[in-house]
Amino acid sequence: MTEQRLLERLLDPARKPTLAGVERAARKISDILPPTPLLPLEIGDKTILCKAECLQPIGAFKIRGGWHRLTDLDEQQRSRGVIAFSSGNHAQGVAWAAKRLGIAATVVMPTDAPKAKMENTKALGARVITYDRLSESRENIAAKLSAETGGTVVPSFDDPWVVEGQGSCGIELRYQMIAQTGGEPDNIIVCCGGGGLATGTALANPNAKITVVEPEGWDDMARSLELGHIVPVKENPPATQCDALQTLEVSSITFDILYERGIHGVSVTQAEVHIAMRLAFEKLRVVVEPGGAVALAAAIAGKIDTTTRTVVTLSGGNVDAELFAKIISG
Repeated sequence: MTEQRLLERLLDPARKPTLAGVERAARKISDILPPTPLLPLEIGDKTILCKAECLQPIGAFKIRGGWHRLTDLDEQQRSRGVIAFSSGNHAQGVAWAAKRLGIAATVVMPTDAPKAKMENTKALGARVITYDRLSESRENIAAKLSAETGGTVVPSFDDPWVVEGQGSCGIELRYQMIAQTGGEPDNIIVCCGGGGLATGTALANPNAKITVVEPEGWDDMARSLELGHIVPVKENPPATQCDALQTLEVSSITFDILYERGIHGVSVTQAEVHIAMRLAFEKLRVVVEPGGAVALAAAIAGKIDTTTRTVVTLSGGNVDAELFAKIISG
């Protein structure tokens, strides 16, 4: 296949995410951002490595998908702006990319989004429209805005560019693991909401075992993978501090790839998340938000067997100061 033909395929909005797309996204990300560190952490008698995406400029891996998507917009699309929906991390990723590229951004955010995430999104220049998470559809609101303005909708995970952009994290951690240990990761534990990071990481690491981790009661991806078809979160899901992972139903773009790989998932309790946040702060000196700590929580709780080449994602660090202080103090 010629280089031009490959590029045409990678720019087709109807395509599925691919390894070639992930590798292209990784090259684009490496041009503007340094790799986030892969930090060693002892758990019992083993040392695992933690991919500290909480140290990104916006405090989360979502900067990757936002940049990959927006840099592929043509001039006409850029002039009409972009529309995203998110509880905060994807919001900031899109807003950061839009500001850097001179694109107008509107973000639909739930009224109960963490204050820090909403303020940071506004500070990056995005227009924020709020909605009620339980009674309104953010997808419908975004679709209506797009119809009115012609703006391009940038979903948080149901988009090939976004998945491939998040997969650049998987490319980075693979090369970092090889450099540090001499071998590829054989076990990657990933925080999961809609599955964008997990799917991109799976594409980037075809030889590794991937496990997705969700908060208790919000484990629709794990249940879907177990049943073999997409199911929504059960009625009246419990309150959770993992706002970044409150996905009511995953999409086929992520589910299909994860299911074909035979990937499974586990869930963690809020108490287990708190333990992980405290350990990350005490041992790694990093701030991790509840949703960004679920993968580490599963490893600490022994819900997933670890190896000497296990990588855990610390996917975000955007948490209100008061809540973080309360959790760290126990």
